[in-house]
Formats: sequence, C-alpha cells, structure tokens
Amino acid sequence: MKALIAMSGGVDSSLAAKIMTDKGFECIGCTMKLYRNEEEGTEHSRTCCSLDDVEDARSVAYQLDIPYYVFNFTDVFREKVIRKFIESYEQGITPNPCIDCNRYMKFDKLYRRAKTLGCDYIVTGHYARIEKIGGRFFLKKALDETKDQSYVLYAMTQELLAHTMFPLGELRKREVRALARQYGFINAEKSDSQDICFVPDGDYASVIGQYTGKVPRKGYFVDLQGNILGEHKGLIHYTVGQRKGLGISSAMPFYVCRLCPESGNVVLGRKEDLLQREAEVSDFNWIGGTAPREAFVCEVKIRYRQPAKRATVFPIGADAVRILFDKPQRAVTPGQAAVLYDGDTVLGGGTIRVLKGAPT
Repeated sequence: MKALIAMSGGVDSSLAAKIMTDKGFECIGCTMKLYRNEEEGTEHSRTCCSLDDVEDARSVAYQLDIPYYVFNFTDVFREKVIRKFIESYEQGITPNPCIDCNRYMKFDKLYRRAKTLGCDYIVTGHYARIEKIGGRFFLKKALDETKDQSYVLYAMTQELLAHTMFPLGELRKREVRALARQYGFINAEKSDSQDICFVPDGDYASVIGQYTGKVPRKGYFVDLQGNILGEHKGLIHYTVGQRKGLGISSAMPFYVCRLCPESGNVVLGRKEDLLQREAEVSDFNWIGGTAPREAFVCEVKIRYRQPAKRATVFPIGADAVRILFDKPQRAVTPGQAAVLYDGDTVLGGGTIRVLKGAPT
C-alpha cells in the first residue's frame, strides 16, 4: 500500500510519517508550499510554510529514507483561502481559514495529487480518528481532547475518510514528543505553529490592506437603539464579541454585537447582549452523506476550543440547518463554523450565517 504523507515540518506530521513507514507502507513525503512568507519579510517562527519548515520536513524524510517533494500550491491557496478570508472580513464576516485550508488544500488539491501519484491514502498529523463500522466511515475526536482537531475537519466526506489516515488519533501530545525524541527527529522540541500562516503577527487588517491596496471605509459605532457612539476604523478591524481596541469611553464595557456592511455601522452592546439561542448554518456537510429528515438533539461547537453545547438541530434541505441551543451562547459569530457531535463522533458542520434575534 502506498501513502502520501503531508509533512509540515512539525513534530506531529513527522511522527505520522514514521508510524506509516513502520507499518510497512510505501511512503512519499511532501510539503505543500502555500504562502511565500519570506517574500513578504514576515516573521515565521509561529507559522507554517517557511523555508525552515521545508528543511525540517526534508531532514525527517531523509532520515526515514522516503522520497520527498515540495508542491507549489500558492496560486490555489491565494484563490481558495486568502481571497475568501479577505472578502469575508470586508463583508463583516469572521472566517476560519484553517478550515478552508483543510477543505480545499489538504483534502482536495493534495488528495487529487495523491491519486495522480498512485497513492492509496493521504496521511496527516491531525489529532482525530477515523473508524469504519458496517461499511461506513466515521470521523471521531482524538484520544487527547486537549489537542483534538476534529472541529476543523467537518468537511470530510465518505470518499475522503476512506482514503485518509490520522496516525496520531490514539496518541497524546506528550507521547508524540517522547517518540520523536526517541527517534532523534530534528524537530522533536519544535513549537507548534500558532498563527495563521499569512497573518503571522495577528494583524488581519494590515494583511488585507496589503493584498487589496484599499483603505477601509470608516463608519459609526452605534448602540442597540441606533444612537451614534463614535467613529470606527472600518469593519475589517472588528469581530463579534470583541471588547478591546474599540476606543469608546464608557462606565460599562462595550462589546461588538453585529457588523453591518450595508450601512457600515458596528453595533455595540453589553456583555449580555451577545447571548443568542438560535442560529442558521449553511454550506453544511453531512459526513454520513445524507441529511436527517427530522429534528434531533446533539452537541454543537461554535469555536475550536469551546466545549460542545447541547442543542436541537432542525435540518433545512440537504445543506443547511437551524440550531436552537438549550442555553444562550455568547458571540455566535457569522463566518465561524458550527460543528455537530454525537458523543465523540462528528456528524457534520457548516458556516454560521444568520443570527436569530440578533440586534440590528
């Protein structure tokens, strides 16, 4: 059996490659070059895609005696991930580019490359599990819930799950590092990437300006009644739930409750005004392949690091749902993902679009 290993240069994907070679797979290592951060003169110690990452991945592949390639996917990444990121912020939506990277790059572009190379599987260092039960494939949480990445993998299909392996799903992070040290990997102590690769310093607005050449349109902060509270720097500087950096003087702190691209206004309110019980989710992917016909109860995550919350889900056609949480949730944010869980099994997920009862 032949496997294409996505090697980021980090310890996780390196150990995944080692596990697959030990299992007797004919392995090919590869790194997807997605972003030219050296050309932008940006700091890359906390991101992926740097020249150092490529050299670390190459070193491990050499140590494992497997072929290694760098695939230049920068143009596709710019179109599918960066462009969507920019357009979302311009429309008052907060995107999740890591989900788009998994969806359009690793489990689309790379998967197709693997098939071209005659590989039976693609392998990544994600912390998640895949189980086959009765002819169906299930995406499940990792054993180490502190590192679980199933949330960002909700767009996977039955075909993808059948041809993907996550060797780290049964391991804990400390075990991964211990094994990497045992094998003498150059990146055994390397820190995990933390930032979005094309936003290494966290300054989203600056990156958007660099790409578009536009100056953000200023507008007004308004309260829930529409009263003007002050002027803001442009929608791209804000996201739902934000408190810091508003520049509004008040005895009680204000929070961003809604972004209005039509008027250019940013609606502010109190902490309690961020609570919502209901949301609609579109572009929904059911991992099982078909949508349920009836409403059902499950748990829902609306942020990567947030515990799942109990809710009732009402399917709307094949690719949308309405979610009614048992208890109001804070800052349900348009553009972020809502992912459904039945215990440790991912049922599917989609993009939050409409906030029922949100302030206007």
